Amino acid sequence: MAFELPALPYAKDALEPHITANTLDFHHGKHHNTYVVNLNNLTKDSPMAGQSLEEIIKATAGDASKAGVFNNAAQVWNHTFYWNCMKPGGGGAPTGDLADKINAAFGSYEKFCEEFKNACVTQFGSGWGWLVAEGGALKITKTANADTPLAHGQTALLTCDVWEHAYYLDFQNRRPDYVQAFLDNLVNWDFVAQNLASA
Repeated sequence: MAFELPALPYAKDALEPHITANTLDFHHGKHHNTYVVNLNNLTKDSPMAGQSLEEIIKATAGDASKAGVFNNAAQVWNHTFYWNCMKPGGGGAPTGDLADKINAAFGSYEKFCEEFKNACVTQFGSGWGWLVAEGGALKITKTANADTPLAHGQTALLTCDVWEHAYYLDFQNRRPDYVQAFLDNLVNWDFVAQNLASA
């Protein structure tokens, strides 16, 4: 069964003015789609063609001979997860159990934002900033290139894509402004809460 590019969970212009339809045309329609096409080409006629993205990522993580498969599978997964981490009219502080857990782990929502933004901004080159659950604790991490918490036994709760193609058309080199806009206006805390509940 070939992998397919998942549809965005909102209209292409729904995240404007923070992330424009132009950015999503390229980021979803070109970059994400290329990873899907590459993964299908790399796994065609192999046992991996019938596996889930998660199974492929876990089976190929750390195997240099399968780096191409890992990179493309992980990027398909990371991007699909990232789209769901955002919604129109999102952002701001979470509520309920999630808010309590963030306050307990980081001291306050403001402190969480500071640490999450720092992880995103200081990720050298391409990569991702993450809020993850590991061993019952919430942590902020960052990964380079295609790397993903799935490969490290962590449960992803939230991610911000800091590859330049995620923000350059809208923010140019101002990565800190993009991450701030993500936190203030885009985060889908309902999705994060669902991930935490199933962690």
